[in-house]
Amino acid sequence: MQAQNRMYIGGEWRPALGQDTIPVINPADEQVIGHVPAGTAADVDAAVAAARAAFPAWAATPPAERAARLTALRDGLAARKGDIAATVTAELGAPPALAEAVHAGLPIVIAGTYAELAATHPFEEKLGTSTVYAEPVGVVGAITPWNYPLHQIVAKVAPALAAGCTVVLKPAEDTPLTAQLFAEVVHEAGLPAGVFNLVTGLGPVAGQALAGHDGVDLVSFTGSTAVGRQIGAVAGAAVKRVALELGGKSANVILPGADLAKAVNVGVANVMSNSGQTCSAWTRMLVHRDSYDEAVSLAAAAVAKYVPGERVGPLVNAKQQARVRGYIEKGVEEGARIVAGGPEAPLDKGYYVSPTVFADVTPDMTIAQEEIFGPVVSILRYEDEDDALRIANGTVYGLAGAVWAADPETATAFARRMDTGQVDINGGRFNPLAPFGGYKQSGVGRELGPHGLAEYLQTKSLQF
Repeated sequence: MQAQNRMYIGGEWRPALGQDTIPVINPADEQVIGHVPAGTAADVDAAVAAARAAFPAWAATPPAERAARLTALRDGLAARKGDIAATVTAELGAPPALAEAVHAGLPIVIAGTYAELAATHPFEEKLGTSTVYAEPVGVVGAITPWNYPLHQIVAKVAPALAAGCTVVLKPAEDTPLTAQLFAEVVHEAGLPAGVFNLVTGLGPVAGQALAGHDGVDLVSFTGSTAVGRQIGAVAGAAVKRVALELGGKSANVILPGADLAKAVNVGVANVMSNSGQTCSAWTRMLVHRDSYDEAVSLAAAAVAKYVPGERVGPLVNAKQQARVRGYIEKGVEEGARIVAGGPEAPLDKGYYVSPTVFADVTPDMTIAQEEIFGPVVSILRYEDEDDALRIANGTVYGLAGAVWAADPETATAFARRMDTGQVDINGGRFNPLAPFGGYKQSGVGRELGPHGLAEYLQTKSLQF
């Protein structure tokens, strides 16, 4: 798509109030593909004012009408699926097949679930002699990351709109073109002016202004734990609600008796998808000592299928590429053994990193504790189930994970003991209605399905 040089505020594209712009770079070839405005605090003020003015009427709109607008939004996303996929490929570097199926396809599904929930959710209930109402929180400041640029937008904006909230979106500066395309679809779907607003800009400027704005009632942020901690502190000082989906260091636990080859291959595929730039990726593979050597061989063979520039795209920018390569070098320094890949750049152009597998990783190593956010798998050895559980729970994170066992009952019993918000059992399928979010420093609150809708509602009880 052609980059917009304006902001979408109050139902129209307006010139930015500042003169600075942000270049958008294709990470596959390092070429500038467009520029977008670098929003200022004044732009945020204008967007929040528009959202605040639109809130009373949108909150009073019957849920069935809100559902109809969300259905139109879903249909608009479906009609622009090809444009969305091409845009994500251009600014994120996602391989076309992944961009089409996941980056463009998944948000259509999520928007559809919230169209249905808007029409069916019990916004009113009777409890004894009381009537309890679920009412919209107010103006939402949504700050989204670059790794799933449209999915993360829809996962925040759709439930907020379904609840009756109005929204100001600040997308990641690396992937603003997808957000602009989303704003075009919102406009075509006929949402009232001011219900959705878009301000592009840098996190420390536009993002900080939005998170701390007095006119924002709830801040929904997805990104690093460090930034989430700052946003939580600002919101806490203002007694403002937050929803934080933060980092992860997920464990892929393979118990004795599991289908080892399937567990290893699916685990490697999970990490390689989106070039490892997924906060819920199962980057720590935990294998029993008796199966360890076989698992290492299987992982090395599996990762060989993921060729940079073909099945694996680049990382989003040069800084991220250097960061991931630094983690690989750190793993070697601390004694881990590379069995596939390594820190060397696989291609002369583009922000690519070689898909890498580490063996002989111990739980205390940096690569086993910190979120790498790249195509890197660490294989750890455990002695028994209690040891596996200790390793799985032994980080500050608790976002997602996987357990493989000979039967679902054994896997479920282990998963119930994990300090983790979401666990796949023997390769369980993605469910768009299931809540997604983390324990510990992986965040506060949940996204997707009715639990995601509840984040944008507050309760009022009338006593009779």
